[in-house]
Amino acid sequence: MARVLMTGFAPFGGEPVNPSWQAVSLVGARRDDVAAVELPCEFATSLPTLRRALEEHRPSLVVCAGQAGGRAEVTPERVAVNLIDARIPDNAGDRPVDAAVVAEGPAAYFTTLPVKACVAAIRAAGVPASVSHTAGTYVCNQVFYGLMHLLATEFPEVRGGFVHVPFSPEQVAAAGKPEPSLSVDRIADALEALADTALRVTEDLKVSAGAES
Repeated sequence: MARVLMTGFAPFGGEPVNPSWQAVSLVGARRDDVAAVELPCEFATSLPTLRRALEEHRPSLVVCAGQAGGRAEVTPERVAVNLIDARIPDNAGDRPVDAAVVAEGPAAYFTTLPVKACVAAIRAAGVPASVSHTAGTYVCNQVFYGLMHLLATEFPEVRGGFVHVPFSPEQVAAAGKPEPSLSVDRIADALEALADTALRVTEDLKVSAGAES
């Protein structure tokens, strides 16, 4: 039985690939203790797919990953908010505005991953990383919030969280734009470092995670 469930997203927004899923699938191929699952980039189906994966794999740790184009680092997320406010339609054409992820749910959930220790481990692996304090209001945040709500209400023995990853060089080259990027191999290295740290560490580092961390 896999100890770690990792998820990445299907391509969205006209992109041919999504490096979050490419990297997660690579980690799954590298390691027997990781189950890799692709989530649809759809508000209606992403959380049901995640729930089924939790029920099937019964992990002790969940790491969901998503693409954050424009970011130059791998960024473990610290907080998920109970808000969907879609800038663009999802892959099913839905574009909710000012909607709750969970009706009458709490305003926010904090990750149960030791994000500062994870950032330190990712940097030690030679990959740029920092803590992020906003996961946006699109499907990534929906999945992050939905995951934490599931863990708080139905799977209390499981720890989990969310991490954003940059564009891949192939995406940037295809678009012809000078955006930051990181290779899928290095993103996979970062996800492994994060998972290994989260499995080992329960109390996070007592250091600042401000904008310059």
